[in-house]
Amino acid sequence: MSKPVIRSLSPLTDIPFARPSSTVVLVRPADAEPELFMVRRHAKSSFGAAHAFPGGVVDPEDKAVHDYCTGVAAKTADANLGVKADGLDYYSAAIRELFEESGVLLADPGAVTEDLDAARDALNDRSDNWADFVRRNKLALQCDQLHYFSHWITPTPLRKRYSTRFFLAVMPGEQVASHCGWELTDSCWINASDALAAGRAGDIKLHFPTIKTLESIARHKTFDDLLDWASSCVEWGVTSILAKIIERDGREEIVLPGEIGYPGTEA
Repeated sequence: MSKPVIRSLSPLTDIPFARPSSTVVLVRPADAEPELFMVRRHAKSSFGAAHAFPGGVVDPEDKAVHDYCTGVAAKTADANLGVKADGLDYYSAAIRELFEESGVLLADPGAVTEDLDAARDALNDRSDNWADFVRRNKLALQCDQLHYFSHWITPTPLRKRYSTRFFLAVMPGEQVASHCGWELTDSCWINASDALAAGRAGDIKLHFPTIKTLESIARHKTFDDLLDWASSCVEWGVTSILAKIIERDGREEIVLPGEIGYPGTEA
């Protein structure tokens, strides 16, 4: 077996910035394993027709709605995410992206004085913005419905990099999830085990962080067990995951910290 070679950029200043992002795993109870809401990205997007969870990059307007974030104080958000400031940006982005991409609003929908579908479309086509929408409707963003459980950072050889915080949220009973037609082409409710099987069979495309997230979720066979796990991750500590891309035996592999081939890990 040949010695692993780590892909790198040179010089160090070529390393692209990892854009702060939020992703939401929306879950609901089912007869068997809990089901997750997954969306399929547009084929022309940077994620190339892959199935994923609703989410996207943190926008400047997310910072403008901190006063409307409820259930999680600013300092608590910072501590949960291990950041010095602006942790609520990620919570706001999670709620915003979930609404834009699935139509599910983690706030009191009854407080909204305008048509939710039209409001969602306006956010997606950028004729309205999140901060104005929240202020206009005096929304109380339910940040305590988001359970932070994972942090993935895109490997440095890749040009499009993200620093993504993963949250789990329970599907509100009075709402309906549906994908938007802007960046998404399909959606489904599926349990983690079936999603992994579909990925292995080639029926759906899954990127590495999504696979690992599904594997973590698949270990929890009941809805209550999954929710207990997600709600305790902050207490136990969420470790940031920076995977590496290596070349081994003529093939590229993704390795995680602690695995053979990862820098600093002995064979």
